[in-house]
Amino acid sequence: MSDILILTHIDYCPPGHLAKVLDEARLDFHTLRVDLGELDGVDLDRPKAVAIMGGPMSVNDPLPWLATEIAALQHFIRRDIPLIGHCLGGQLLAKALGAEVSRMPYTESGWQLLERVHGAVASPWLAHVPQAFPVFQWHGDTFGLPHGARPLLSSPWCDNQAFSWGEKIFAMQGHPEMTEALVRQWLGDWLHLLDESQPSQQSRTQMLDDLPEKIAALNQVAEGFYRHWLKLALV
Repeated sequence: MSDILILTHIDYCPPGHLAKVLDEARLDFHTLRVDLGELDGVDLDRPKAVAIMGGPMSVNDPLPWLATEIAALQHFIRRDIPLIGHCLGGQLLAKALGAEVSRMPYTESGWQLLERVHGAVASPWLAHVPQAFPVFQWHGDTFGLPHGARPLLSSPWCDNQAFSWGEKIFAMQGHPEMTEALVRQWLGDWLHLLDESQPSQQSRTQMLDDLPEKIAALNQVAEGFYRHWLKLALV
């Protein structure tokens, strides 16, 4: 197994742009499907950095593999290795750190503007981003802040968009890993789950408008997060 571990939970929430970043850096990584039991038997003392991707389930669902993953994340937290969570992955980190994850009264979807919260300017996780910038969203749950966490980003529809905990943990509600192909796939397969009449949800047209330019900007945002995560891992 590689020293870089990526935990996934369904086939349409892959590492996306993260995989491209690692490939271009010529860094080996190992991707597991936790929902298929592939985390069972893994040497949890081996990875030097772990990324946790998204998924349509809630961390509060009664799925045995979720408990397995949370226990693994708690082991990684005790080991003090760099962890980065995307959407469900961020919510799993929050729960592993003792915070509540709850249902929002609406779904937040599309390109939503994130802003730094007061006091977040000096965070090294945000050193590459401006005061406000868009990130692709698709979530109906939100995490609370674990004890000792530092809130970093918010949006008009979700107060807690990102937090850091200690120096090596970064959890997000959004999807900086998205690629153009993934956005189009989600909007092709799952558009029926959205309601564009709701102000928290963009229409398909809005999401696809100038998509290559939006993805290029998102890639730059993601790459800054991933560079810092890898720097902490010394890989």
